[in-house]
This record gives sequence, structure tokens and C-alpha cells, in this order.
Amino acid sequence: MGTEKIRKLMLQFAIPAVVSHLVNASYNLIDQVLIGNSVGMLGIAATNVAFPLTPISAAVGYLLGTGGAANFSLRLGENEKEAANRYACNTLGTLTLTGAAIMTAVLLFAGPLVMAFGSTVTVKPLALTYTKIIAVGIPFSIFTIGSNALIRADGSPRYAMVCTLVGAAFNLIGDPIAVFVFGWGIAGVAWMTTISQILTAGISVFYFLKKAKSITVKREQLWPKLQLTLKTCALGLTPCINQLGVTALQITLNNVMRHYGALSAFGSDIPLSSVGAVSKLDVLFMSFTTGIAQGCQPILGFNYGAKRYDRVKKTMRLAITTASLISAAAFLVIQIFPRSLMLIFGESDPLYLEFAVRFLRIFMFMTFVRGLQPVAAIFFPSIGKATRGLWIALSRQVIFIIPLLLVLPLFFGLSGAVYAGPLADFAAACVSSTLIVREIRNMTAMQKAQASMS
Repeated sequence: MGTEKIRKLMLQFAIPAVVSHLVNASYNLIDQVLIGNSVGMLGIAATNVAFPLTPISAAVGYLLGTGGAANFSLRLGENEKEAANRYACNTLGTLTLTGAAIMTAVLLFAGPLVMAFGSTVTVKPLALTYTKIIAVGIPFSIFTIGSNALIRADGSPRYAMVCTLVGAAFNLIGDPIAVFVFGWGIAGVAWMTTISQILTAGISVFYFLKKAKSITVKREQLWPKLQLTLKTCALGLTPCINQLGVTALQITLNNVMRHYGALSAFGSDIPLSSVGAVSKLDVLFMSFTTGIAQGCQPILGFNYGAKRYDRVKKTMRLAITTASLISAAAFLVIQIFPRSLMLIFGESDPLYLEFAVRFLRIFMFMTFVRGLQPVAAIFFPSIGKATRGLWIALSRQVIFIIPLLLVLPLFFGLSGAVYAGPLADFAAACVSSTLIVREIRNMTAMQKAQASMS
């Protein structure tokens, strides 16, 4: 970690991380596409209403997994192996208990939740069916997301990739069978997704029991300890807040579209369904940049802990360049092929396509600068500076876009909500780039101080 070429390390860690994120994104995307092609627009809207459960699960997984992996990597870089193992075991235990608690809460309050998430009366029955089944998979999804960060930090990024690939393969095969062979509709899709999440969690557990390199599972260390959990959460707070911001954004966007859509020629269901389709494409795109950022976490944490600031800076430069190129490519695809992208979801109603294509092109117009934020959001907690990462995570979803979604439609109606996206993306990119430049200069100063003392 401290001597291998940065480019080689990046490929070794980032590619599996990207694949893992793509697989996680594929669960909802596959569900959305199959339901759209079998149930139609109301089915797309139903999965969109349940979608906030996905970033909520990811938020908890990242809070504990990324934070635990960051502390694990920092302790290994400082050659404190026993302390590193305590963080790893504490993380595994906390992931398990927290996932079970969230599943219970969702099952108990499913009805009020789907309405709060933006459901209309016509969409509610389908949304409830999908939500209750997906809730069963929440503990397994949280465990897989969190444990994958630890598996990567333990030096096994390929195994982490295999965990999610197996689940994705099952989901990819099982969903069409459930829908088109057995005719189980939206419930069948939800069950196949849940079973695939159980499968990936099981493979993750097997790693820690039989394949781990620097982690030894000790029963007495699995029960969560408050001090370790608080330190874990401190370094995992940034990606967690980012996902909670995604949740808040999705709920706000759903409700704004429902309200102002009803006042337009499109009605409530068309904007709500369009948001569902575009959100899944957005998550798919962000899987690349977030995967690159998370793949860098062990490299950044180890080398910063070892005071190898030159390698930290090289890692950041390569991560930003790669994420920016991917963002530019995504921008071109969105702007050139918006109609084709929307037709993937199976709804060809002219009024639906009119709004969906316009929403996709405008709302995601600043996609080419969005690679900066996830890289910056992972960078700061990886080097132990969680507060700065927190501000970056809050910038787009909370500080900028939600206020814009609430204010602009008051003056411009449904169009105001559409233009909130690019304005927030530009502002968030400015915040991220400013903080990154300052930290790079700070590390350069520390390098010079090291050189003068040697």
C-alpha cells in the first residue's frame, strides 16, 4: 500500500469498488425496467416511492463500513494491528444490529412511510407491496455494503466485487423469471431482489470467518462498544450524510413533483414516474465516481497515516482526473440519447416521454462537474478530517438543491424544480474544488516541513 505504483493500486481497488456500486445500483435499475415494462407507469412510480429505503440502507452501511474501514486502515498504517481488529469486529456487530432495527421500523410503519415518500393514492397499493418485501432485505443490504468496505481495506477488493456480482447475477436471472414466467409482477421482483441481498451477505460472512487476511473475528469484540462506534461514525459520517442527503432530496423531489405536477398539464403520476426513471440513471452514473472514490479510501488512509503525503496527492490527482472523464462521458450520453434512455423503462406514452426527456436533459445538465464531490467527500474522512468531508456531503443534497426545490417552484412552477438540479451541481462543485485545493496546499507545506527536519 505504501510502495506499489499508485495507478496499479487504483486499478486494484477502484475497479472492484466500481463494480460493487454498479451491482448495488443495478438492483433498483433492473427492478424499475422490468416493472416499467410489465406493470407500466404506476409501477415505475411505486418503486420510486420505495427508493428512499435504498439510500437509507446505504447511509447506514457507509456510516459504519466506511468509518470502520478508515479506522482499520489508519491503525494498520500505524502498525497497531490489534486496535485495527477491534474496529473491524465492532463494525460487523454494529452493522448486524442496526440493520435488524431498521427493518423492524419499516415493516411497522410502511403505510405512513410511502405517503411521506411522495406516493399518490393510485400508486400506494403497489408501493406498499414493494416496500414491505424490500424491507426484509434491508439488514442484509446494510451488512453487505458495510462489510464490503472492510473487505477492500483488508486487501481483498476482488472478493468484495464477487460478493455483489453473485447477488446481481441472481437478481438479473431471477427478476425476468418472476415477472414473465410466473407472472408474480411487482411482488416477484421485490422478492428476487431481497433473496439476492441475503445471498451476498452470506458470502461476506464467509469471508470474515474463512478468508480474512488481517481480521480475526472474536466473539467478545463483535458486541458494539460505544467508544469504538462513535469513532467509527465520526469517519463514516461524510458518505452517510451524503446518502441521507440523497434520501431527503428524493423525498422532497417526489413531493414537489406530486404537488406541482397536479397543477400542470402532466398531472401528478407522470412527473413522479419520471423522477423514478431519472433517479435510477443518476444512481447508475454515480456508481462509477463513488466507486472510484471509495476505492481510493484504503490508499489515502494508509499513506496519510504513514505520512506519505506525496502518494496521497498522486492518488487524489488520478482520482479526480478519472472521475471527471467519466462525468464528461455521462454528460454526452445524457444529452445525445435522452429519449432512448427513457424508453428503456418501457413507457412510451407521448406526454410521459415529453416531460421525462426534458427533465433528464435539464436536471442532469451539470453532470460533467459532479465527479468532484464524491472524491472530495471520501478524501477528507480517509485522512481523518471528517468535518470538511461532512460539509462537502451536505453541499449538493441539503445546502443547495433542497432549498432550490422548495423556492424555485413558487415562482416557476414545475419548471423551477427541473432547473434546481444544475444550479445545485455547479455550486457543490465550487465548494468541493475549493476545499480540495486548500488541503493539497496544506500537505505540500507538511512535506516541506518533513524535508527540512530530515
